[in-house]
Amino acid sequence: MTTAKLLLHCPDTPGILADVTNFITVNKGNIIYLDQYVDHVENIFFMRIEWELKDFFIPKEKIYEYIDTLYAQKYSMSFRLYFSDDKPRMAIFVSKMSHCLFDMLARYTAGEWNVEIPLIISNHPDLKHVADRFSIPFCLFPVTKETKAEQEAKELELLAEHKVNFIVLARYMQVISEKMIEAYPNRIINIHHSFLPAFVGAKPYHAAFERGVKIIGATSHYVTTELDAGPIIEQDVVRITHKDTITDLVNKGKDLEKIVLSRAVQKHIERKILAYKNKTVIFS
Repeated sequence: MTTAKLLLHCPDTPGILADVTNFITVNKGNIIYLDQYVDHVENIFFMRIEWELKDFFIPKEKIYEYIDTLYAQKYSMSFRLYFSDDKPRMAIFVSKMSHCLFDMLARYTAGEWNVEIPLIISNHPDLKHVADRFSIPFCLFPVTKETKAEQEAKELELLAEHKVNFIVLARYMQVISEKMIEAYPNRIINIHHSFLPAFVGAKPYHAAFERGVKIIGATSHYVTTELDAGPIIEQDVVRITHKDTITDLVNKGKDLEKIVLSRAVQKHIERKILAYKNKTVIFS
């Protein structure tokens, strides 16, 4: 069953919901999902709606044009349209840590995600054996301060060649350049090893240990040009006691990171995230 998924936001005015749902029902579309939210501070209306295309009168390739002509201009609407039979293509960037990569590839091979993973990109050779185990091409791009721009240009060329729609940074220990971020706006997902903003730096668990925290967290967010300050998609925490060692904190943190990252990736694949300014609306 092929469905269309429409995500939109616009200034909140009467008639938007009625117009969009009427457009679908009049053209014999069967609505199977509808969720909406109004930000009364910003006065912005957000909606996600999904409908079956089996008996829909309008050809699939014409739907975007109809919505743009009939409603986008009328309501000053920004919208995105997706189809369930168009699998998103995800590239995974890794360095040396494997826990997030293993978790995502396990979900992928188990058929949990409606996604294609055409390649894994890394700045170190350490995780090639993981990619080989799952029969996914592993592309090595060693990065130094002097070669960073050149290597990223090659990566962008490769991503375009493989028609990659979005990128997941699975503990990729390089700062992404502005050029790559501009090429994939709100389509680069990162996992941060703390409940942002807290204990930033190279050894967050050591800092948390020294501080005697009772919870540690992980944050998954879209990447923007401001480091670790993009729209947050998913966060979670785990309890800590005085009995926990640094090793315990690291292990608990790793478990949390892979869960939080996978939740964020799943929401993105399901087209349930709408980014607005520096926040996200996550539809159920």
